[in-house]
Amino acid sequence: MKNIYFTLMLLMCSWLSIAQTAVLKGQVKTKEGKPAEFVNVILRSTNKGVVTNDAGNFEIQGLKAGNYIVQASFVGLEAVQQKVSLTSGQTLEITLTLPESAKELQEVIVNSNPSKYVTDYPSISLRLKTPLLELPQNIQVVTKQLLQDQQIFDMLEGVTRNVSGVTRLEHWDNYALLNMRGSQIAAFRNGMNVQMAWGPLAEDMSMVERIEFVKGPAGFMLANGEPAGFYNVVTKKPTGITRGEVTGTVGSFNTYRTTLDLDGKLTNDGKLLYRLNIMGQSKGSHRLFEHNNRVSVAPVIKYQISPKTSLTAEYTYQYNQMSMIGSNYSYSKKGFADLPASFTTAEKNMDPTNINDNTIFLTFAHAFNPNWKFTGQVAYMNYSQVGQSMWPTGISANGDTLYRKMSIWDVLGENKLGQFFVNGDFKTGSFKHLLLGGTDIGYKDYYHDFVDGKEITPLAIYNPQYGITPESVYPVYDRSKSLKERGAHYYQKYYAFYVQDEIHLIENKLRLTLAGRFTSSTDGNPYAGEAVGNKFTPRVGLSYSLDKHTSAYAVFDEAFIPQAGAGQNGVSFKPITGNNKEIGLKREWLGGLWTTSVAAYNITKNNVLTADPSNPNFSVQLGQTQTKGVEFDLRGQILHGLDLTLNYAYTNAKVTKDTNPVNEGVDVPGSTRNIANAWLSYKATNGKLKGWGVSLGAQYQNGRSSWYVFDGTKQPLKDYFKMDGAVSYQVNKLSFALNINNLLNAYLYSGAYYNWGGFYYYQTEALRNARLTVGYKF
Repeated sequence: MKNIYFTLMLLMCSWLSIAQTAVLKGQVKTKEGKPAEFVNVILRSTNKGVVTNDAGNFEIQGLKAGNYIVQASFVGLEAVQQKVSLTSGQTLEITLTLPESAKELQEVIVNSNPSKYVTDYPSISLRLKTPLLELPQNIQVVTKQLLQDQQIFDMLEGVTRNVSGVTRLEHWDNYALLNMRGSQIAAFRNGMNVQMAWGPLAEDMSMVERIEFVKGPAGFMLANGEPAGFYNVVTKKPTGITRGEVTGTVGSFNTYRTTLDLDGKLTNDGKLLYRLNIMGQSKGSHRLFEHNNRVSVAPVIKYQISPKTSLTAEYTYQYNQMSMIGSNYSYSKKGFADLPASFTTAEKNMDPTNINDNTIFLTFAHAFNPNWKFTGQVAYMNYSQVGQSMWPTGISANGDTLYRKMSIWDVLGENKLGQFFVNGDFKTGSFKHLLLGGTDIGYKDYYHDFVDGKEITPLAIYNPQYGITPESVYPVYDRSKSLKERGAHYYQKYYAFYVQDEIHLIENKLRLTLAGRFTSSTDGNPYAGEAVGNKFTPRVGLSYSLDKHTSAYAVFDEAFIPQAGAGQNGVSFKPITGNNKEIGLKREWLGGLWTTSVAAYNITKNNVLTADPSNPNFSVQLGQTQTKGVEFDLRGQILHGLDLTLNYAYTNAKVTKDTNPVNEGVDVPGSTRNIANAWLSYKATNGKLKGWGVSLGAQYQNGRSSWYVFDGTKQPLKDYFKMDGAVSYQVNKLSFALNINNLLNAYLYSGAYYNWGGFYYYQTEALRNARLTVGYKF
C-alpha cells in the first residue's frame, strides 16, 4: 500500500507542475450564430483539447509558441478547421462556425455524447448533484454509445469488460450475477434495489440509457448497500425531441433481433412527452438445443405539470422463453475443458422455461425553488417463472455416464419499493452545503418450488446419444395449486432513514461529506421463522481539488445488508456487515474528453453466503472475508475520433474467518486476482474514409478462483484471454456494424469442482461468432 500512496503523490506533483505559455480561447457557433455547446475543440497533431461549455466558449492553456490547426467537431458531424499562430505569452481569441443549425446540433447531442464514452455527472437516480470528478467515491459509467459499439444485447453479455474488476459469476441466461471487489454486487434499476433471491430478469439493452457501477458501500443514499458496491441500470426517458431509430440484427446461432426507439411529444406545448422502446429477439446458442427468445416493451410518459413539477410513469414488460435451466453446464470427473463447447445435457424435445417480468415506476419531482427539490419514487415489480431445471444426481465410477434429474423450477417474486428524498443547497457563513435526506421503504416477497423431480435416461458424456428419450419419461408436475400455496416463501421488509451533508470549503476546493443511515429490516423464511435487524451505518468522505481537472479523495463507510433465508439446519442467516476504507485520484484530460481514476481500497465483510457443499439447494454462511485491491479506469476520446476504454484491477480477496478453519486463507470463491480490459474504437470524420470505423477489444484474467471452494484448496482456473473486433460505416442516417466476438476462437469457460458430486462442472462461452446490425435514424 505504501507504494500506491507514493505513486499517487508523484502523480499529483507532476500535474501541479505543468507550465503555461500561450492561451487560445474563443467561441464555437452554429450557422445562425447561436452558441454551440459540447463541441470538441482540439489542436491537430497534439494532445491539447477541450469541450465547449453551454455558452459555446472554450479555452486551451499551456501552449507553446508556434503554428497550429484548430479543429471543432462533434461525433457524427463534419469537422471545421482554422489555422492559428501563437507567440509566447499571447492570449488569442477566435470564433469557429459550424455548418449545422442549433436544432441539428441538439438532435445530434441527444444521440451522442461529446466523447461517446464519457459523462460528467451521475444520473439523478443516484440522488447526487456533485460532478463525478468531485465525489469521494469511485463511480464508473458505461454509456449507451459504448453498449451500441460493442453490440451488447443484455446485461449477460460484455458489459463487465468496461469497468475495472467486474466479472460474471456463472453464465445463466436470465440472471446477471456480477462480481466486483471480491463478492457479488446488488442489482439496482433507476436507483432502486431490485435484487431477488432468483431475479430479476436481466435488462435488455434496448431500453437502457446507461449503467452506473458504484464501488464501495452506498447505503447512505441507496437501500442496503453491499460493501463491494452495486450496479444501477438507468432506463431511457423522454428527451422532448421528436426522433426515432430502428435496428435489425442477424448473427451466428440463428440470431435475429429488431429494436425500435421512438421519442417525442404528445402535446404541442411539450408538457406531455413519451418514449417507447420495443425489442424482439430469436437467438440460438453455441450449445445444442439451447435458445433464448425475448420480447421487451418499455413505454414511458412524462407530464410536466408546471415548470417546477413533473410526473413520470414508466412500465417495462420483458418476456423470455429459454431452454431448460441448468442444461448449459458440462460435467466431468477428469477436469475442466475436456468436452466440446457445444456440449449440453438437454434434449431437443424438452419443454422450455418461460419468464414474465413486469415493472412499474412512478416518479414525482417538485422544485420548491432553485435550491430545494423533493423527489418521490415508487415501484412494483412482478417476476414470474414457470419451468424446470436439470442437475445431475451423480456420475458413474468410470466417469463416462451422467445421471440426470429433471425438477420443477417455478418462481414468483414481488417487490414493492418506495423512495422519498430532498436535495438542498444552502450556505452557513462561508460554507456551502449540499444536503441529502430521505427514507427508503421496501417489501420483497419470493416464492419458489423446485422439489418435485424425476430421474431420466442417463447420458453418455463422451459419446452422447440425443433423441433416444421419449417424452413419456419426463416428469409431469402438479401445478394444481398456485405457487403461493405450494412454494417456499421468503420475505424481507425494511425501512431506512438517512442524511448526508456535503460541505464545501476553501472556495469549493475541499469537500467534506458526513452521512449516516439507520436501517431496520425483518426477514422471514419457512425454515427459521422471522428475524429482525437494526443498525446505524456512518460515512465520512473527503475530496480535494488539486486543480479544476484533478481531485483526490478518501472515504470510510460501513454497510448493513439483511439476508433472507436459512441453511438446511434451519438457522437464519445473519445480516452482512462490513466496512470500506478507500483513497483515490481522479483527473479529466483535454477539458473532459477523457478521464482517468485510480483507487486503492480495503474491504472487510462479515457473514458471507456461499453454496452448501452438501446440498446445492441451500447456502452456508462464512465468517469473514477481506479484500484489498487497486483499480484503474481510463475512458474517453484520447485523440480526435479515437475513443478508448481501458481498465485494470488487482484484487486480493481472502477468507479470513470460517466455520471450517481449513478454508481460512483461501481465495474468496469466484474472485479474480488480475483483470485487464481494453476497447479501442476509431471513426473517421474526414477524407475518403469518412464514416468508416474500426474497433478492437481484449479481455484478460489471471488468478481466477473457482466458484466454490470448501476443502481449503485453491482450485484455480486457467488464465482467460479473449479478443473481439468490429467494423462500422455510417452515411447520413444509415449505419452498418459488423462485430466479431472471440476473434481467436479460444475455448473459454468458468466453473468449479463440486465436492457434493465428486466432479467438475463448468460453463463454456461461444467460439468465434459474428453479428451484423443495420440501423436507421429518423
